[in-house]
Amino acid sequence: MNVDSINEIINSKPNMSTALGMEFISTPESDTCMARMKVDERNRQPFGFLSGGASLALAENVAGVGSSSLCPGCACVGIEVSGSHVKAVVEGDTVTAYARMLHKGTTLHVWNVDIRNTAGDLISNVRVTNYVIKQP
Repeated sequence: MNVDSINEIINSKPNMSTALGMEFISTPESDTCMARMKVDERNRQPFGFLSGGASLALAENVAGVGSSSLCPGCACVGIEVSGSHVKAVVEGDTVTAYARMLHKGTTLHVWNVDIRNTAGDLISNVRVTNYVIKQP
């Protein structure tokens, strides 16, 4: 999935993705996309670990980028995000979110997002449902 055009929009003005340090990555598969995020002062807890909220934000944003790439001219918004955090990540590491589309309907997209650390360990598993709004 090519996310270059969505990256241009994201990087054109400040937003949550840029504030937390997310980087979106194209993939060769048409039903997947990826994002990376370094764990630093922008997205960690006061204890030095990646915030669970930042993990959920990463998952929702990478799924949104995927839906937006598949539906040019539409607004794709998350309507449900549910995740399980299974391992902590310390500041200085980088996490990668691998999003795979489970369902592509006319108005709803469902994504599974696995977030892994640089060692490849599963950090979080997140399910995201996006609502696709056709723009007039």
